[in-house]
Amino acid sequence: SSPHLVQVRERIRINGQPISKDLFNKYFWLVYNRLEETKDPVHASMPAYFRFLTIMAFHVFLQEKVDLAVVEVGIGGTYDCTNIIRAPVVCGVSSLGIDHTSILGDTMEKIAWQKGGIFKPGVPAFTVAQPERPLEVLRERAQERKCPLYLCPELDDFEEGCRALELGLAGAHQRSNAALALQLARMWLERRGCQALGELKEVPPSTELVGRPVPVAPAFRLTDAMIQGLRDTEWLGRTQVLSHGPVTWYLDGAHTTSSIQACVRWFRQAALNQDKPHDGSEVRVLLFNATGDRDTAALLKLLVPCHFDYAVFCPNFTEVSVANNADQQNFNVTLENALTRCLENQRTWTTLLEEKVGQDPWLPSPLWVGGLLQPAPTRGSLLLVPPAPRPLNSPALVFPCLAQALQWVAQGRDPHLAAPTASGAHPHPAASSGAVLLREAAIVRVLVTGSLHLVGGALRLLDPALSQ
Repeated sequence: SSPHLVQVRERIRINGQPISKDLFNKYFWLVYNRLEETKDPVHASMPAYFRFLTIMAFHVFLQEKVDLAVVEVGIGGTYDCTNIIRAPVVCGVSSLGIDHTSILGDTMEKIAWQKGGIFKPGVPAFTVAQPERPLEVLRERAQERKCPLYLCPELDDFEEGCRALELGLAGAHQRSNAALALQLARMWLERRGCQALGELKEVPPSTELVGRPVPVAPAFRLTDAMIQGLRDTEWLGRTQVLSHGPVTWYLDGAHTTSSIQACVRWFRQAALNQDKPHDGSEVRVLLFNATGDRDTAALLKLLVPCHFDYAVFCPNFTEVSVANNADQQNFNVTLENALTRCLENQRTWTTLLEEKVGQDPWLPSPLWVGGLLQPAPTRGSLLLVPPAPRPLNSPALVFPCLAQALQWVAQGRDPHLAAPTASGAHPHPAASSGAVLLREAAIVRVLVTGSLHLVGGALRLLDPALSQ
């Protein structure tokens, strides 16, 4: 699976556990040296990062003799380097969203065409409820490739006559993911000769799929192991809550409009519906970054209704210097580029809040401040605030790395994080008054979202055990 959150070994797992450092080291050099020895002397080049790890993952699974490999496509499907498996047991397409538009296309139909590229002749494929046109595209791709395609029944259909299923992952959208997972697992179990799992209604080869709805696969009786599997599922960085004393971190790697919408629904349920503290204030902080060609204005607009007191923007670098942290490095992005993006996000957020103040008669009229803080060379810390006028009661701040952003938010109240040093104090009124509020609040609720890499970097700092 990709990307990883904290360590690259997370991408290659056996029995749910990332392979050991020794095993990773062994297979990395084995594959690297073999490719180095056999590469074309004229067009000498090694596979790019993701391709190399894909080759390595296949090699690990073959050498370790796994019974079943679950392979997540990198981007799209048709041209993805994972799509070389000629006869998988089964294929699945989860809920479609707009992402990676520069590679996959800028409409759901174009993206559906790319996703349908994983369909294989005679290999059953499953998908979940999709908008009408993208579903038609998937159906056409299935027909082209002589692939029997089915819709998963709703999770409700599995619950008829038995107790409600409990999901380990929060959010209503996880119900369709669970239904898809059940169908994929059932196909594998059927291949292994397991009984009493419900029969699929095969579509005769002569039946035209075009112009007809995609047939719905029958629900089946779940085994105790399946019920337990759904209940015990954990996925770091997705609807994850870390309670560290008065500071509660809500982490979700959402990075598309549909996933941010789901994130907002979850955050409101998990954090904003909680009782307000009797003995003090509650401060809400958004920590956000987005990468690639994503429309950050559209993502940020969806987060405004959560009424954050502070919005903090920073790159996905855990420290300003990433020399000692190879797992978090991205050689495609410079710190300067990343900070420029953060400043754009900060301006966007400020504009969105100004628009909201203009629309909402209940919001107090803002206090206007301005000015750009230039860091002193000896300060060792950098804080950027918008040069344009903005409401002081909803400040947007930019930090150069995650460590400084998290330290400012936590103000020494999270036992896992060091307190901000005196030399890194921020004299600007927005940062200084915010620090006082954060130190005195009974509860600080922080939503970290917009990028899986951002969430991964935050987890690295908030849960050091994950780096072991």
